[in-house]
Formats: sequence, structure tokens, C-alpha cells
Amino acid sequence: MQQLDHVQINFDTNALWVLNVALALVMFGVALGISINDFKSLIKQPKLVLIGILSQFIFLPFVTFLFVLLIKPQPSIALGMMMVAACPGGNVSNFMTSLAKGNTALSVSLTAFATFLAVFMTPLNFQFYGNLYQPTAEILKSIQLEPFELIKLVVLILGIPLVLGMLLRFYNEKLAHKLSKVLKPLSIVVFIAIVIIAFSKNLEVFNNFIHHVLLIGVSHNILAITIGFLVARTFKLSFKNQKTLAIETGIQNSGLGLLLIFTFFDGIGGMAILAAFWGIWHIISGLLLAWYWSHKKRRLAY
Repeated sequence: MQQLDHVQINFDTNALWVLNVALALVMFGVALGISINDFKSLIKQPKLVLIGILSQFIFLPFVTFLFVLLIKPQPSIALGMMMVAACPGGNVSNFMTSLAKGNTALSVSLTAFATFLAVFMTPLNFQFYGNLYQPTAEILKSIQLEPFELIKLVVLILGIPLVLGMLLRFYNEKLAHKLSKVLKPLSIVVFIAIVIIAFSKNLEVFNNFIHHVLLIGVSHNILAITIGFLVARTFKLSFKNQKTLAIETGIQNSGLGLLLIFTFFDGIGGMAILAAFWGIWHIISGLLLAWYWSHKKRRLAY
């Protein structure tokens, strides 16, 4: 049997280009709902900002690295885990937070702030932990990944759409609201369609190797949700904010991870399958958790 580390996922140049555009549109659509006030409100609550940053960009990548050391998965799977952990939170977390009766305003603000920070933190965390673990460092050497190229793509896909969307909202809020209603569902449908097409072209690969990432992906996602919840609890945030940070930390922008994997790693098997599985599973786990919390009556502990 061919080793998973050497399996390549079929994903042609045209599909990759459409994936770039779709993800940029998703981010532009998210940015249309973000205002300067979202950042101002976070500045007024520096504790929440710092805790959100700690959970998302410090603890999650670090604990992921420890998890990799503990279970020692195949190198390409380990690199996929590090990629997912380095990505910012996904915008679907805002909907899930609302469903879970969490702090939706905080969720929107943290998603915006995390997306902004991801321009720098995603390449930094991925490169740092990827090179810190010898098996994944070997893959990075063989790929000869240029850090500047990684940063450039993240800026193009996250940074520019974020700035343009916020500028449009600032100068014409009415138009931004109308566009947001159309772009958000459209871009997400296109994005999902691309992922489905990618799966359909690689059914044999996924059938043969999905069992390698199934338990790891589920465990990693549960770990991410738990980190967010425990970090918020440690800092004695309200239960409402604990739910919010748990979802923000556990719902990652795996679409960005997939894009980076297909662009820089030619869809190397373990990375792509892990990120693709995470992209499906975290929606299931997030919705289940949100549904549970929405029906759970609990007296606030703090």
C-alpha cells in the first residue's frame, strides 16, 4: 500500500484558482458585517482580547504540538494538524455562538480580530511548530516552503478582502448590508461545492486513508474546544463567554488550511485529508455542542 505521506490529492490549477476566489469572497462577505466599533469594543475589554488571543494563537498551536509528540502520527498528518491549529477561527462560529446562547458580539469581534492577526500569526505558528518537530521539519525541507510566499498568500486571501469589506461598510453601510445578504450564502455554497468536487475526484484516496485521520481529527477538535472553554474558565469569564471562546477556538478556518495545503504542498495526502475531515467534522461537533448548550439551563457560575 502506498504510504499516506506520498499520496497526492487530485486538485487542478483551475479548481485551486476558484478556491482562492471563493475563500476571498467568504472573507469579504464576513468583513461587510464588521465595523471599526467591533475593534473599539474589544479595546475597551482588553482582558477578553488577550484571553481570545491566548486561546486561539498561543495555547491551541502549543497543545497541538504536545498532542503530536504524544500520539506521533504520520508526519503529513502531524503537519496537517499544525496547519489547522495555526489557522484563525471560522466565520461559521458566529452562527454557532448565537445558537449556543453565547456572546455573539464577542464572537464576531474575535473572529474579525483573529482574521486580522492571522495574516502574521498563521505563517509564524505553522513555520515554528512545523520546524520544531523533526518528522514535519523533513517535509518542510523537501517542499522548500518560502515564508514570504506563505505570508503573501494569507495577506491576499484574508487581509485585502477584510480591509476592502470594512472600507465598503464604512463608506456605504446600506450597500454593504445588501451585498452581505447575497455574498455570504453564495460564497459559502461555492466553497462547499468545490470541496465536494475535490472529494468526488479523490474518493478512492479518501476511502483508503480516511481511517488514518478519523480518530485523530475528532480528538484534535475536541481538544481545541476544551482548550477554549478551560482558558476562559481559568480566567473566570462568565459561562456565556466560556461557551463563546470554546466555539471560537474549536471552529477553525480549515478552508484556508486546505488552500495553503493545495498551493504549497501539492495536496500531500495526510495534510489534505486531515484538513478536509476537520472542515466537515467541526461543523458537526460545533452544531451539536451549540444545540446542547442552547437547551441546557445553567445558573451562571461567575
